[in-house]
Amino acid sequence: MVASPVNSAAHVDSNSASGPRAVLAEILREEHVIEQGGGADAVARQHAKHRMTARERIDALLDPGGFRFELGLWAGRGVYDEWGGAPAAGVIVTLGRVAGRRVIVVANDATVKAGACFPLTIKKILRAQAIAAENRLPIVYLVDSSGVFLPLQDEVFPDADDFGRIFRNNAVLSAQGVPQYAAIMGNCVAGGAYLPVLCDTVLMTEGSGLYLAGPALVKAAIGQEISHDELGGARVHAALSGTIDYREPDDASCLARLRRLLALLPADLAREHDAAPEPAARGPESLLNPAFADPSAQFDVHDLLAAILDGGRLDEYKAEFGRTLVCGFGRLKGLGIGVVASQRLRFRAEGNGPMQFGGVVYGDSADKAARFVLECNQSRLPILFIQDVVGFDVGRDAERSGIIRKGAKLVSAVSNCTTPRITLITGNSFGAGHYALCGRAFDPRFLVAWPTARYAVMGARQAARTMLDVNIAALKRQGRPIDEAELAAMAAALTKRYDEETDIRHAAARLWVDAIIDPRRTRDVLAGLFDFATSNRATSPITTGVFQV
Repeated sequence: MVASPVNSAAHVDSNSASGPRAVLAEILREEHVIEQGGGADAVARQHAKHRMTARERIDALLDPGGFRFELGLWAGRGVYDEWGGAPAAGVIVTLGRVAGRRVIVVANDATVKAGACFPLTIKKILRAQAIAAENRLPIVYLVDSSGVFLPLQDEVFPDADDFGRIFRNNAVLSAQGVPQYAAIMGNCVAGGAYLPVLCDTVLMTEGSGLYLAGPALVKAAIGQEISHDELGGARVHAALSGTIDYREPDDASCLARLRRLLALLPADLAREHDAAPEPAARGPESLLNPAFADPSAQFDVHDLLAAILDGGRLDEYKAEFGRTLVCGFGRLKGLGIGVVASQRLRFRAEGNGPMQFGGVVYGDSADKAARFVLECNQSRLPILFIQDVVGFDVGRDAERSGIIRKGAKLVSAVSNCTTPRITLITGNSFGAGHYALCGRAFDPRFLVAWPTARYAVMGARQAARTMLDVNIAALKRQGRPIDEAELAAMAAALTKRYDEETDIRHAAARLWVDAIIDPRRTRDVLAGLFDFATSNRATSPITTGVFQV
């Protein structure tokens, strides 16, 4: 599974230094570094305690050979450099299967600051809990954490979406009937001790510690001297406090017990599809087409869909109307889905109308897509959104045609859609176009991106130009002269800043996307994610509220 980042420069040649293959290679290299966690020395210290690393534990827990997908690998990239970094935000979140049952696993990485919780660690765990709730997935916590990262405690502790929300979610998930398992396989201290104890099933290994205050703090607070094991070791909580359900000698036996317990859950229902899966019409290598990676290129999104959908077939909805958004029905490895995809070709509107540019959402395409989303919702079909969008149509004619009203209709339809949705960003994802095509704020079950994606309010060049104009105006108001050298330096600095901020790695580091994927794995990844997303087909009433018509 590739989940990796992007160079925000325009790409021309797939074999050039800036082509999609080169960008992908750069991402895979950086991804490999992130996967090393705290590095070889930290791994050696973990092994010296006769403990596995977080990734080794996940490998031992999950079924080999099946679909496995890591979420949030890039979390924390470049965010905590002043504290020595926090690869993957110190916690590994993975979708997979145990004894054939779909699960989501959350594993603290003790090689990264002893598994301490940074702000993005919390956000990543909350995201995992949200996925578990929405998809009704059993969630497994492999706990090995020293607690809150104290230098940043004010960003971790108090707010509604901070540390305490994890424990609130534990209680709510349990009440909703979502199974939760916790295995304490190292440190579990202070407020973090509530996470495993609020789960349905608790295991603990010898040598681990579970306590609200460690030996040093106990001595400082009440003068009591006590050892780690006597205070909160596995025997204490198995025989005296009765807090844990299973005491295990080591990681291997603990994970083996977990597998046996998870295997007792009702077997996942086999997917019932009306059609047998077919190969796509185009091979996965075709998704490294340089045009797909070039923000200025025109290309037909049907060529991209041909490498994703079974047989490359799309029953296109209103094919001659609102053509900058392609909507239609198809199958993905046998699963029937709806598709809403940005088109990158240029058209002249019917009836000798104005030119329409690919990547722009016009009034007619917004109308069409809103109606299509309602159709999918009515038919209970999951929807794939493919974003390569620069925003909505602007200008006098656009405003007079009611572009805001028509855009609001699409936003409302997507907001109230109850069928599972997955969003893929292949290129641009700018402004309100990101929102209307099921961006993060609109609760797609999963949101993934290609390495060549760009994610921001507007493109880097437009943002840099806008801010340059603002800065120049401010300097003029101050009566300061501006020479050409200063202007050039200012422009270069702004361009560099916005290039970095529209790079998809910037978004992935902040968990705005769940993963960055190798384009060649798009079909497999999407099929796997839809398998998890459609495991919960609980129906909700279809409501839309007031439509602007």
